[in-house]
Amino acid sequence: MNTNHWFLLVGCLMLARGLAATTISRSPFTSAMVYLGFGLLLGPTVLNILDFDPMLQSDLLEVLTEIAILISLFSAGIKMPVPFKLRHWDPPLRLAWLSMTLTVALVAAFAFFVLGLPLGAGILLGGILAPTDPVLATDVQVRHAGDKDQLRFTLTCEAGMNDGSAFPFVFLGLAMLGVGDDTGAYHWRWFLVDVVWASGAAIVVGYVGGALTARLGWRLRIIEPKHDIMDDLVGLGLIAVVYGVSSLIHAWGFLAVFFAAVALRQTELVLAGAPKDRQGLLEQDVTKSAVARTSQTHEAPLTVSTESLVFKEHLERLSELTLVLLLGGMISLHDMDLDALWMAMFLFFIARPASVFLGLAGGATSFRLRAMTGWFGVRGIGSIYYLMYAIEQGLDPILAERLTHVSLFVIMLSIIVHGFSVKPLMDRVWPRG
Repeated sequence: MNTNHWFLLVGCLMLARGLAATTISRSPFTSAMVYLGFGLLLGPTVLNILDFDPMLQSDLLEVLTEIAILISLFSAGIKMPVPFKLRHWDPPLRLAWLSMTLTVALVAAFAFFVLGLPLGAGILLGGILAPTDPVLATDVQVRHAGDKDQLRFTLTCEAGMNDGSAFPFVFLGLAMLGVGDDTGAYHWRWFLVDVVWASGAAIVVGYVGGALTARLGWRLRIIEPKHDIMDDLVGLGLIAVVYGVSSLIHAWGFLAVFFAAVALRQTELVLAGAPKDRQGLLEQDVTKSAVARTSQTHEAPLTVSTESLVFKEHLERLSELTLVLLLGGMISLHDMDLDALWMAMFLFFIARPASVFLGLAGGATSFRLRAMTGWFGVRGIGSIYYLMYAIEQGLDPILAERLTHVSLFVIMLSIIVHGFSVKPLMDRVWPRG
């Protein structure tokens, strides 16, 4: 396919998605399933018009997926509907760290004992497949900044954090395979640097960056003469700066961007005078805040988080369309084997539910919340990024091809299986929001 064909294809899909938004929302299909279907139709499975080799295009895919994840994490962080208190954040924190670790361990054990992969490759595969996806799981995530649904909050917050908590396992697997730097010292360096430092520093960088941006933007809007702010550019700039600083100090940039968005939103609500126990307010509620009541116009200043969210969501939809379409072009159903099928079944029906129930054990969450959370572990763009990152680090080509084969089919099956189940389960088992 040449450039003109790409413009035509993506343009037609964008038009169809935009015009048929209501139709898709009422159908049993998600938008990701539609894009995947077109990709499979045009790809090696049927017409063989779109043939995208991830081994040859790993550098391009790494950049595309990286950008998509950053935008999605920022959007998810802005929509967090509660202040950062341990009693609210305990379940997603457990899921993002404890359940993540359990999932990686279970996937690694299955890959080692059943698929016959080296232990390092099993841990790497676990790091690739364990994180839930912030891009493709929009149907079960927080819908807007005032959405307080417990299940949606838990899944959104987990997806926002586990893209950072998965990276240490990717590093560990690569080190055990002799790929990358410091491979001989991974037994001590991994925990101290890749887990403790990289995670803690990312949270600090993200929080400080988001809070400072919020205060600066608020200050500029209330001083005389008042300043106009290009919120979209400020939001994108915050993503880039936080991610860049995190990378320079060897911290997890994905985690930093998520917490930057959380800090941005929560700080703006505090500045608006929202009560500390009601900082998950809708924007129309913020206009009734103390600042709005005491201003001459009785309106609170605009916020960077809210004004930039719509633009970020549009970019998120565009990245979803492009990358899922490419996923279909990377897959040939004729080549699907039992290894990928067994891994998908083990991950969906054993590893994910078991890790969720164990990770949330002893907490205050209900059985229904645990069951729904255990099922909706959507895999997607994040897994593709980690896979491409490993390939770009110099992973053995034969092993890389096998991991690519298993990972892409698991992602495809996740889009289909979770896509078909999301609407019936959310409507009948969790009819809220």
